[in-house]
Amino acid sequence: MKFVDEANIKVQAGDGGNGCISFRREKFIPFGGPDGGDGGFGGSVWLVADEGLNTLVDFRHQRSFKAKRGENGMGSQMYGKGGEDTTIRVPVGTMITNVDTDEVIGDLTSHGQRMLVAQGGKGGLGNIHFKTSVNRAPRKATPGTPGEARELKLELRLLADVGLLGFPNAGKSTFIRAVSAATPRVADYPFTTLHPNLGVVSLGTDQSFVIADIPGLIEGASEGAGLGIQFLRHVARTSLLLHIVDIAPVDGSDVAAQVRAIEQELQKFNPELLERPRWLVLNKADMLAEDERQATAEKIIAELNWTQPWFLVSAIARENTMAVCQQVQRFFESQREASVKRTDMLPNDVRLRGEDPQG
Repeated sequence: MKFVDEANIKVQAGDGGNGCISFRREKFIPFGGPDGGDGGFGGSVWLVADEGLNTLVDFRHQRSFKAKRGENGMGSQMYGKGGEDTTIRVPVGTMITNVDTDEVIGDLTSHGQRMLVAQGGKGGLGNIHFKTSVNRAPRKATPGTPGEARELKLELRLLADVGLLGFPNAGKSTFIRAVSAATPRVADYPFTTLHPNLGVVSLGTDQSFVIADIPGLIEGASEGAGLGIQFLRHVARTSLLLHIVDIAPVDGSDVAAQVRAIEQELQKFNPELLERPRWLVLNKADMLAEDERQATAEKIIAELNWTQPWFLVSAIARENTMAVCQQVQRFFESQREASVKRTDMLPNDVRLRGEDPQG
C-alpha cells in the first residue's frame, strides 16, 4: 500500500431542519391552536482514530465528506428526524489543522479517540413556540441553522519512542532490521528507504519500545534536496534520537561534517529537535580493521566535541546493536521513574525541596 502522510479534505456538517407552521384541525375543534414541530438537528462530522490504518492514501480518492441534513418539523407537534453523523476513520497519530486559520484543532493519539470537526446545524422552531396570550395563531417559524464547513489538513505523525537520523546509506534500515522484526528494504544505493518504517524492539516482559526509521537526509534537504525534510515530522514525537553515521564512507567524506550537516537541517526544520537527547551510533565498524575501530571512533568524537552517549556498532553483523537497545531501555526506565510523583508527600512537604525537616 502506498504510504501517504498528508492530505487535505473538506467536511460539511448537515443543516438543521426548518420549523413547521401548522394548526390543529379536528372535528368540532375548528380553531385549534398551533402545533408545528421543530426541525431536526443536522448531522455532525467526526474523526475517529483507527489502529488498523497506517496511511492517509484513502483521502486521495475521496476528499469531501458531508453529513445528512435534519428533517423539517411537521404538524401534530412532530419534530423532524435528526441527520445522521458522518464518521471518518484516520490512522492513530493524525494531527488535524484548519486550513483557513492555520490552527491546530486536535491530535488523535490513541485507538478509538474521537474528535468533532464540524458541528451540525440546529433545527428551526415550529410555530408552537410563538403562541402568546395576544397572538393565538402565530404564523411564524424559524429556519434551521446551517452546519459548519471546514477544509482540514490531515498530517500523520508516527507514534514512536526512538527516531533514527542519518545520511542515506548510513545503515538505518539495517540497524532496525537487526534489533526488531521490521523488514525495510536494504540495498547498496542512496534513498533505498522512500517512506518511514516502524519496528518494535522487545527486550523482555514489559520491556519494549518503538523505533521509527525515516528516509535519509542530505545537506540542503530543507531546500528540497533529496527527499526533503518533510519526513522529519515522524520523529517529532520521539523522546530520543539515534544519529546513525557511517564510520567509513566509501567516498572518503568527512564523518564529522556529515553530523554537522544533519544538525543544520534539524535546526531549520525544528530547533526543538536539537535540544532532545541525541545519541551517536557509529555504524559499519566491520569495514575497519579491529585495531583501528576504537581509535577512529574516538577521533570523530573528539572532533565533534560530543558529550552525549555514543556507540560503535556493526548493524549488518549485529555487533553491539543490542547493547544500544539495552541502554535505550534504561534511558526510558529512568525517565519513567523521574516522572512518577511521590504520592506520600504533600506539595509543600519540605522533603520535596531538599530541606531538613528538623531544621
